[in-house]
Amino acid sequence: MIWEFIKSFILGIVEGITEWLPVSSTGHLILVDEFLQLKVSDNAEVNDSFISMFNVVIQLGAIIAVVIIFWKKLFPFGRENNAHPLNNKGFGSYIKMDIMQMWFKVVVACLPAAVIGVLLDDWVDEHFYNPWVVAVALIVFGIAFIVVENWNKNKKPKVNTINELTYKSALIIGAFQLIAALFPGTSRSGATIVGALLIGISRTVAAEFTFYLAVPVMFGASLLKLVKYDGGFDGTQIGILAVGMITAFIVSIFVINFLMDYIKKHDFKVFGWYRIVLGILVITYFGITSFI
Repeated sequence: MIWEFIKSFILGIVEGITEWLPVSSTGHLILVDEFLQLKVSDNAEVNDSFISMFNVVIQLGAIIAVVIIFWKKLFPFGRENNAHPLNNKGFGSYIKMDIMQMWFKVVVACLPAAVIGVLLDDWVDEHFYNPWVVAVALIVFGIAFIVVENWNKNKKPKVNTINELTYKSALIIGAFQLIAALFPGTSRSGATIVGALLIGISRTVAAEFTFYLAVPVMFGASLLKLVKYDGGFDGTQIGILAVGMITAFIVSIFVINFLMDYIKKHDFKVFGWYRIVLGILVITYFGITSFI
């Protein structure tokens, strides 16, 4: 069983890196699983159920990293540094209205994926969680990144701070997030960033809002998977899940800070080219192995 913990550690590294870079964490976990499949039970059905749950719940570690890094921008209560209180006195003076409004926009952006995701979660798992869909999504959105960045070249963004985001913009970004919810390999962060860039939002704001948006979305997705998981937990399974989550948390801390520094000087085209190359390699590999 020690080897299964090592696998979980490796998968945690993959999750921590790919969750925040716009290259698709779920897609990478599906692909890595082809070569490094976890085995927690001799019962194939229980094992498959655990892997499906693991690939989603492991994201909780990555989300905790976001909460810690952006805590001051996410926690809507307190008098300290409260430039926009609800009221000047009483309980209202502890409410940071600019952060509350940001959370309202996050809720609006979550609605499309929340509604459709709950309704089609099992259907998507059954029909789209495979290397072929992942490869196509990697390539399509890789091309989209390059096209959008070229289209945006020399254009000044209309939105340069989170507070400037409108509810309409939030809903549009949420619609792009829905694409990622339906097609593994698209990348939740990749889809939302592409959507944000298309409507004139700066790269920094697009990335930051994507991080905020991930908090309720991934908590909700993880809770849904845990509720639906019927394989039963033993000590080994809990340990394997914990190793993956802790690893994803530690790696995410470094990756988030790297990405926020990177996009201040660079665009996202390098990720587009990476996605295209990876998608082609996946199609080539599985095309060859299907004939062997």
